[in-house]
Amino acid sequence: MSLSPTRVPTTGVRRLTATLYGYAFLDDFVLLYPVYALLFAGTGLSLHEISSLFALWSLTCVLLEVPSGVWADRVSRRRLLWIGPLLTATGFALWVAVPSYAAFAVGFVLWGAGGALGSGALEALVYDELDRCDAAGRYARVMGRARAARLLGTVASLGLAGPVLAWGGYPAVGGASVLACLLTAALATRFPERRERPATAHGGWAETLRTGLAEARGDRAVRGALLLVPAVAAVWGALDEYVPLLVRDLGVTEAAVPYLVMLVWAAVTAGGLLAGPAERLGTRGLAAVLAGAALALAVGAASRTLAGIALVGLAFAGFQLAEVLADVRLQHRIEEARRATLTSVASLGTELATVAAFGAYALLGTDLSHGTVFAVLAIPYVVTAVALTRAEAAPA
Repeated sequence: MSLSPTRVPTTGVRRLTATLYGYAFLDDFVLLYPVYALLFAGTGLSLHEISSLFALWSLTCVLLEVPSGVWADRVSRRRLLWIGPLLTATGFALWVAVPSYAAFAVGFVLWGAGGALGSGALEALVYDELDRCDAAGRYARVMGRARAARLLGTVASLGLAGPVLAWGGYPAVGGASVLACLLTAALATRFPERRERPATAHGGWAETLRTGLAEARGDRAVRGALLLVPAVAAVWGALDEYVPLLVRDLGVTEAAVPYLVMLVWAAVTAGGLLAGPAERLGTRGLAAVLAGAALALAVGAASRTLAGIALVGLAFAGFQLAEVLADVRLQHRIEEARRATLTSVASLGTELATVAAFGAYALLGTDLSHGTVFAVLAIPYVVTAVALTRAEAAPA
């Protein structure tokens, strides 16, 4: 009898984390990721049409990010986590069944909607279930490992996409991607969810959003944590798209580029795994991580050497670690009833700031090398580190 109170929470945590890690891996184990642009081009789409599809995808994510977060606070979060992959699977099926601009556009809308349904809902469900098991202190470690699982899923899809494409063409790649989404949805149904009462009990959709925003406005700690997430996540989230171009500027062969890129992402995976122990760093420690990562990014990118790429990987590991810790700070500060709403607001800020980072990169890249642009875009992290240090020093 004396062991029962500890066994039940431990069992609950194990079920939650096992489901989460599998879900995270499968959610990014999509073989279409590295080749869908080739599918579009092979179908006859122009560069303008392909770019418009990417814009439609981003617009869908931006428009649905906050509404989906509010919805997650009003209905079952687990339900949204299995509906999202089903929408994505439908989109991928359309791509390979009737490849055309219209099918690709509908697919991107479904993919964007599916991603939006999971954004905010996943973090909220994981934090609240850990809290009910008296294990909220494990959130940083758990989410760090989940990020690592996602990266492993991405790397696995990169490694398998080529052989599967050579074997069965786009129908095989698309079929494998649909299967991965269906498995993700099936696994999502195993998430535990023991909310004490439905969030729909009081007020409407607008009231839920208004209450969440009022909490952010009225609480300085919540507001600061909310702003920290995009400040940490946006710039490096945009820079990672340009890492292959940075590597190519070293003069290495095209065949060597993927291996050096994988070196960078191996470091990012390690950064996620360090989130649990690093939670003890506190605000000044987080500022030091950001400042150190910014320095490594600037020096590594500007050096234009293989050793410099290793420094870029180290910098990205620091940013990944800081991103997880920023999410932890936010989850610790917001109320359960508005957790998904405010997490989605933070994600919306990240999406918009990432778009701005893309614009800044395009503007700077007109006259500067990739290495120089990377170095310049390290500056916002120095600013964030200074702001964190000042906020820590300011009186409550």
